[in-house]
Amino acid sequence: MSEQVPPTGPTLDTDAADDRRELALPSVVLVTGTGTEIGKTIATAALTALVLARGSRVAVLKPAQTGLAPGDAGDVDVVRSLAATPETAARLTTLEPIRVPEPLAPDVAARRAGVELPTIADHARTVRSLAAEHDTVIVEGAGGLLVRLDGRGGTLADLGTALRYVGTSVGVVLVADPHLGTLNSIALSAEALAARSLPLLGVVLGTWPEDPGLAETTNVEEIPSVAGAPLLGRIPTGVGTLEPQTFTTQAPTWLTIR
Repeated sequence: MSEQVPPTGPTLDTDAADDRRELALPSVVLVTGTGTEIGKTIATAALTALVLARGSRVAVLKPAQTGLAPGDAGDVDVVRSLAATPETAARLTTLEPIRVPEPLAPDVAARRAGVELPTIADHARTVRSLAAEHDTVIVEGAGGLLVRLDGRGGTLADLGTALRYVGTSVGVVLVADPHLGTLNSIALSAEALAARSLPLLGVVLGTWPEDPGLAETTNVEEIPSVAGAPLLGRIPTGVGTLEPQTFTTQAPTWLTIR
């Protein structure tokens, strides 16, 4: 596949790159989305690459992987393949506790497969164990914030609440669709987080088009006020095909953090 990869990746305007700022991350970062197929895994990989570039030890956890057969590359495999370079690979841990084959919400897919999912309490213990050995733990959820991750109805938001209850610092990165209608989805997610006292670190727009239209460009301006949190960047569509060295080199131009 390498011969089909462009030598350089798409970048955003240089003003955005020049305005990058250090973002103080909590011990645990929950990455959620306003929906599916909006670039959440690629955004997770870009964030992972930036944190690794700081010299940090990073763990990436996918609590439940659905829609893949055994042996297929899962989301954490994609993150590792894009974010880890020979220099940083030893500082990256990836973990996928369970996988079910149908491309459905984890609780539905597990119920149909006759599989028992780990509980939110189980995931919280795993995260705390990872946090004891890593500087940052990044947890990529399934779909949106309130998608059920276990058979008891527990969600990524519940995981964040459980971790904060025991004193673990937690923040949320929301990956959103850049197109028309996204402001409502962002506002709903932000409101759900605020109701649970879960800090929203910021919003990342995934699958950013090469030629954005009026809706996309105005969304960029409106998101901070709608979300009550900064826009952390825009991930261009198609960058998941890049080689790791190109991906990690270009990632700082997509995110306004370093």
